[in-house]
Amino acid sequence: MTEDMNYQHVRLAEVYDLDNPWGQDNDFYFGLAGPGISRVLDLGCGTGTLCCALAQRGHRVTGVDPASPMLAVAASKPFADSVEWVKSSAQDYRSEDRFDLIVMMGHAFQILLTDEEVLAVLGTMRRHLKPGGKAAFETRNPNIDWAHVWGTHPPVEHTLPSGCLRETLEITGQSGELISFQQRFEFPDLTLTSSSTLRFLSRTQVEDFIARSGLVVREVFGDWDRSRFDPVQSLEIIFIVEESG
Repeated sequence: MTEDMNYQHVRLAEVYDLDNPWGQDNDFYFGLAGPGISRVLDLGCGTGTLCCALAQRGHRVTGVDPASPMLAVAASKPFADSVEWVKSSAQDYRSEDRFDLIVMMGHAFQILLTDEEVLAVLGTMRRHLKPGGKAAFETRNPNIDWAHVWGTHPPVEHTLPSGCLRETLEITGQSGELISFQQRFEFPDLTLTSSSTLRFLSRTQVEDFIARSGLVVREVFGDWDRSRFDPVQSLEIIFIVEESG
């Protein structure tokens, strides 16, 4: 049996953390919250790994994601009861709360395929920041040949209680700023496919969107160790922004 699903499928949500364990990106965003108690908003929180870690530290956390199965996995984790979980896209999220820190990690920024979507998310960030607060997100450097990197990546296998899960990725299209691909998840009892398209904006393009949204760039990094962005070699473009004025 083969079904075409994204992370709206419970089986894909349940194995998401196998492909996305705690890493340097989590360390980076976790550190932005600082030692004091902060109000933190995670847009596109997925399975809530960062949210729950921040809640364990004592921060007041809201996690927002459009996929119910991902939020269900998040709600099952330790310290999840201390997190406010909201089913919503980042573009549409609205709250009376204001936050010291807003994050959008996991390259979720790249699923915003139109200028309108980018500006809407940046508008959400600006609308919900406390005075003096900051927002942070990352996108992959478009100067890297990502289609080649991903196209030559070997299959990934995970051992599950029910048997072996085999994952493959195939590039299905490339046009201008967009790369499309399909992931195939071969479980012992069924096969699921997940089709995605990502947008690869340059640093200059993103900074223009940031300015248009009424935010300003505080810092830009090229890696999770806070090294400066190198347009030729850096894999990431990591933005720290705040409200202008």
